[in-house]
Amino acid sequence: MRPSADSRIGAGVIALAAIALLIGGAFAGLIVEGASDRSGALAAFDGYLLRVARFTLWQALLSTLLSVAPALLVARALSRHPAFPGRRLILQLFTVPLALPAIVAALGVLALYGHAGYFASVLSELGGGDWPGIYGLSGILIAHVFFNLPLATRLFLEALGTIQADQWRLASQLGMGALPAFRLIEWPALRAALPGVAGLVFMLCITSFTIVLTLGGGPAATTLEVAIYQALRFDFDPARAVVLTLLQIGLTFIVVAVLTRLGANTVGDANLPVAPRRYLATGRSETTLNASLIAIALLFVAGPMVATVMAGLKADLGRLAGEEAVRRATFTSAELAFLSGALAVTLSLALISARRALALRRRPAGPMSLLEHAADTGAGFVLVVPPIVVGAGWFLLLRGFTDVFAVAPVMVVTVNAVMAMPFAIRAIRPAYDAASERHERLCMALGIAGWNRLRLVDWPSLRRPLATGFAFAMALSLGDLGVIALFGSDSVQTLPYLLLARMGSYRTADAAGLALLLGLVCLMLVVAADWMGWAERA
Repeated sequence: MRPSADSRIGAGVIALAAIALLIGGAFAGLIVEGASDRSGALAAFDGYLLRVARFTLWQALLSTLLSVAPALLVARALSRHPAFPGRRLILQLFTVPLALPAIVAALGVLALYGHAGYFASVLSELGGGDWPGIYGLSGILIAHVFFNLPLATRLFLEALGTIQADQWRLASQLGMGALPAFRLIEWPALRAALPGVAGLVFMLCITSFTIVLTLGGGPAATTLEVAIYQALRFDFDPARAVVLTLLQIGLTFIVVAVLTRLGANTVGDANLPVAPRRYLATGRSETTLNASLIAIALLFVAGPMVATVMAGLKADLGRLAGEEAVRRATFTSAELAFLSGALAVTLSLALISARRALALRRRPAGPMSLLEHAADTGAGFVLVVPPIVVGAGWFLLLRGFTDVFAVAPVMVVTVNAVMAMPFAIRAIRPAYDAASERHERLCMALGIAGWNRLRLVDWPSLRRPLATGFAFAMALSLGDLGVIALFGSDSVQTLPYLLLARMGSYRTADAAGLALLLGLVCLMLVVAADWMGWAERA
């Protein structure tokens, strides 16, 4: 075996061991805690557990239905008009919710529909009394649709873009109208994508933490992940947390297994360009209907963003910038996000290079080895175990050995890095495989391996993809609230943690200003990642 392959495989083994340690340590904490308090674990199987599990599934089902059904109509409307002015801007706007931290979007929803929101007076008149706000199931559904409607729309639009031009040409020659074209041409493509898209949205909603934590409003609207957080941070009932965590793992495992069977895109990357095609001519009534659908979707998605900006500009941004707590939280967030991004791309590159080396060593058309299969899919395993579950397991494991709040930086960096790996791998892997295809034989002939190969041969091709993965991983870490919600304290605070604390103390103006700052930073990072990705494709 070539020395270069040896070093790459060794790096991949180390990356896999790090992932296994993180996930395995969480499971160890759950198993040890459950075994030490069996009676408490058995007592946790009560009416509260069933109610929380039922609400988790119910809100995920409703959120999926309300996100996917309109997305079908909006995607078809966009596909029927591939060249109208502003279409590309709308598609770019539909990527913004992917960049916004969930807590920022939650504040935007509250600024619009809350008790003191911009639409409160209108909603009060429509309801015939004072508007109580949207805390509870209604707020959760609105926020989930805000995030998932644009995602589902882009995925359906991508599916429609796969329809062959010959089918449209034949339909045009036959004089096929809008309804027959939908039934015979568009619906088969949408139907093939529907299970995967719906399953992906369902998984995102069933593992939602920040949205439910900020908009749930009480015990009646609590999901499993929020219940885990409450059991550890407020009630300190480890036995109940273990049972809730195992149930959450079981549900997410089932959903991810179904998604994998359906071939769904589990990282939700909907940023691929959609090539315009030549469609049938649309009549005036259809054009009016499609324009209305696009306008309604655009207003729904843009509303919370605009509300977040308006509410944030009303805050005393100068005073916030001068606060020691804000400066410290900003510095902590930037530092932890930088380390998470660097660790994510390092582990991702190690797995990608190991998979490539193992594939080159394998005989043509031969079966994949267990190690190659692990390097290929190992990062995707983290999708089964949400961050709050990993954090809960380590919280229980470490509390008997050390101060759990003292290890908050380590936990935030490692968990967020591993959770960002599927996105980073998607950005880096195509470029690495292409570079390996071009340079593999030359490197083998010249004996170039290890650091020298990365620096002299691979780096020019990987510079932009690595920067893209790093920026996206850093943005995900900046906006994350799952792990820091468990391990955060007065001494270790990030911007999302401080924002949640200001909301809890009813300092809504400060929370709005912090949300504007956090949202802009994350948005700039994701825009930079998207721009670098487009530049690489160009």
